[in-house]
Amino acid sequence: MGLSADWLDRPLARRDVLSGIARAALGVSVGCSLSGIFPGSSVAAEELASGKKRAAAKNIITLFMRGAMSHIDTFDPKPGRPEQGETGVIQTATPGLLFGEHLPHLAKQTGRLAVIRSLATETGAHEQGTYLMRTSYQQINSIRHPAFGAWALKVLGRRSRDLPGYVLVGDGNEHPGCGFLDPGLSPVPVANPELGLENTKRPEYLSAKNFDRRLALAARIDRDFQAQYRGPQLEAYNQMYSDAVRLLGSSELEAFDISRESAEARRRYGNSSLGQGCLLARRLVESGVRVVEVEMGGWDMHRELWDELPKKVGALDQALAGLLDDLADRGLLDSTLVVLATEFGRSPEINENAGRDHHPAVFSCLLAGAGIRGGVVHGASDERGRSPASDGVSVADFNTTVAAAAGLPHTQEFKAPNGRPFKIGGGGQPISAVLS
Repeated sequence: MGLSADWLDRPLARRDVLSGIARAALGVSVGCSLSGIFPGSSVAAEELASGKKRAAAKNIITLFMRGAMSHIDTFDPKPGRPEQGETGVIQTATPGLLFGEHLPHLAKQTGRLAVIRSLATETGAHEQGTYLMRTSYQQINSIRHPAFGAWALKVLGRRSRDLPGYVLVGDGNEHPGCGFLDPGLSPVPVANPELGLENTKRPEYLSAKNFDRRLALAARIDRDFQAQYRGPQLEAYNQMYSDAVRLLGSSELEAFDISRESAEARRRYGNSSLGQGCLLARRLVESGVRVVEVEMGGWDMHRELWDELPKKVGALDQALAGLLDDLADRGLLDSTLVVLATEFGRSPEINENAGRDHHPAVFSCLLAGAGIRGGVVHGASDERGRSPASDGVSVADFNTTVAAAAGLPHTQEFKAPNGRPFKIGGGGQPISAVLS
């Protein structure tokens, strides 16, 4: 293999050998802090057992709109105000509830939706805002917090022996991953829903026998490292790689292949990366994947907003409406919690470039499905859409509501490797008005 003795003596280099095997076998790139590999850094099992409440939701699908979705042009329009700009408004199926004109499909489904119009944060930068929304905690240098999906998988466990428990559809840039939790709780990345899970076949030149020999060699290289740092975190790494090898050639991989869907099913979701990602999400939860997150970028519209926004909102409208319909038709909506989130809103004022700038003071998100009461609007922004006018909701409140709908122990404290306590959802107050 051309490895020097010096290279073999470096513990983290041995870990890199295992990581390379996992990437080749499953396309996994683990986004966990290195501090999590050492003994004593795992969440104690007894902490999870104490007061744990089983979820009504068997699955969680989160659609994350990266770049800050405009609330005024989508779920919180201001008709008759100059802040509304060029986006028209439409009446929804709920009397008195208006949406932006580019959401006709979701406007018919408001009986399934809980619309939260009074979210607010102080974080107006994309990276920090996205991190906060995904983890419920501010981004700091001393620790990496787990994404919500990692917490959900930790508590609820995997549903399938062969399929991963947590999948991220999108580029995954700057995703917090498993944070300080076990590396096996990291999301498996799927960059392109059309291609599914890549790197799941052995190269033609590598026979099964030679592949097994390479695995055995990697295990020998890693033997001293494993003996020195034996513990639950390292066992989690080992389990992840075992899962990756077992998945090779498994028929369960068909869950990642959306080409098996009919042309009509694919049209239902729309011919966009988000639409096809939502179709993949439905296939995955139907096959036993616990948590799926689907990203859609491109919402950072500082200029020419009305040239870009109709297509973007239209894709979201068709994708989310298609997902809700499909889940309902298959009897999955009552067991699947669906979350639509973004990092903050966009300014009511229209700038000199015909766009909207960052606006963390108020924005909107949606919930639907398991654990959620549909046909609800919670909170309101003021007449201009600048700040909450009633029932303000923090990011921690929102994520704690998601945790409550999923049956997660959101009041319980968990200890990070540095000894600091954390709560799933960030210790906020769940919004009782939207919980079923």
